[in-house]
Amino acid sequence: MQKILVANRGEIALRVMRTARRMGIKTVAVFSEADRNMPFVLFADEAVCIGPAPSSQSYLKGEKIIEVALETGAQGIHPGYGFLSENAAFARKVQQAGLTFIGPNPESIEVMGSKLAAKEAAKKFDVPMVPGIDEAVTDVQLAIRIAREVGFPILIKASAGGGGKGMRLVENEAELPEQMERAISEAVSSFGDGAVFVEKFVTSPRHIEIQVMGDTHGNIVYLFERECSIQRRHQKVVEEAPSAILSHEMRRAMGEAAVKVARSCNYVGAGTVEFLVDDKRNFYFLEMNTRLQVEHPVTEMITGLDLVELQIKVARGEKLPFTQQDLKINGHALELRVYAEDPFNNFLPSVGTLERYRPPVGPGIRVDDGYAEGLEVPIYYDPMLAKLVVHAPNRIEAIQRMKEAIDLYEIAGVSTTLPFGRFVMNHQAFVSADFDTNFVKHFYTPEKLLENDEQEARVAAMLALHLHLKAKKRLNVPPVSKSKWAGRR
Repeated sequence: MQKILVANRGEIALRVMRTARRMGIKTVAVFSEADRNMPFVLFADEAVCIGPAPSSQSYLKGEKIIEVALETGAQGIHPGYGFLSENAAFARKVQQAGLTFIGPNPESIEVMGSKLAAKEAAKKFDVPMVPGIDEAVTDVQLAIRIAREVGFPILIKASAGGGGKGMRLVENEAELPEQMERAISEAVSSFGDGAVFVEKFVTSPRHIEIQVMGDTHGNIVYLFERECSIQRRHQKVVEEAPSAILSHEMRRAMGEAAVKVARSCNYVGAGTVEFLVDDKRNFYFLEMNTRLQVEHPVTEMITGLDLVELQIKVARGEKLPFTQQDLKINGHALELRVYAEDPFNNFLPSVGTLERYRPPVGPGIRVDDGYAEGLEVPIYYDPMLAKLVVHAPNRIEAIQRMKEAIDLYEIAGVSTTLPFGRFVMNHQAFVSADFDTNFVKHFYTPEKLLENDEQEARVAAMLALHLHLKAKKRLNVPPVSKSKWAGRR
């Protein structure tokens, strides 16, 4: 592959292009009319406008993207994440056009794209499952019978779901009929598939995922875990690697289970197997994401690997250049997703112009961003501006480095999740690693965030006063009235 088309936008498009350039591979950007001046468009060797701002008229136009790839002479397409990255039909059309899809094969995407099919595949390899039923349910009475067997509370989940859509928590039997109807309705409207299933609700779970990588020669390895339990609206905001709660034995057990899941669908490329971990450290298979994850940089920081480079090499038919025994964890990494959202107003999107944009720099600090000062943050796409990543020898130092990086990050014109990130880093539950996916529910409110900011402002003011008085004392000179030089000419 001498040239690839990146079928995405923003920070992930730019991140893929940087690795491609380092590998001597030319890149083609496709962009919407709203993204004409974005950094990823300017960075690419070639750029082609493929439609108006709405993603349905641009970034989701698979046939148009393939047409551009053929016209520009690209040999492969990297889908990034989101948009068409987990669209099996698109991956198949890419292959049929004689191009390389830089990702898993369409069959793997199809199997793991359905939570029910994924559970069925993983169950054959004895991967631990959350108690429940692994087949579609439409009969309320059957759902009630299953719920009685596993015990309330339960979750009703859309088979094709993601991002919390088509999912309903049911606390008791009386709520079940209404919540089931809502879950089915939302699943149909969001995914065009009303299949739902029932499973036990793990009350205080940790969300821990395992990065896997497979090649076309039958080799599959796990690149350790990521802790992803700090979430809002079932979507991650803070991630770290490794997890502070995993022992060496548990890490190996989860890693081996993840490899089994990957083998169950003959997986090739970068993928992530997600697990729930309960308060007794039991882990259960949740789902597999058949693409590069947003939080992949923390894995890169602790392993020293470039996952995009590995994706491209595997897609070219190369063997993985290492074995499981070669892999080691180096230090600790944290990532904060810097969204254009208002943490003081229920994390609602914040659009506007980036009047000031100055990302932090320094040892152990990495910023994967896709914007520049003066650009507009549009309403059409995911509001993520950047991924702020830090690396340090241990977790405590990584937390301190993240706080310093947040303080150095200058953004004006839109609200961001930077204050929320600071709140998390300062909270004792996070520092002590005693938290779960209910962190926001249990500990966070806009009032507490304001209180946190006010306390920091008071500390900063007191420190400034202390330094001022100390400097004044050190530089103190006698009053003019007491000087023998007073009144002389």
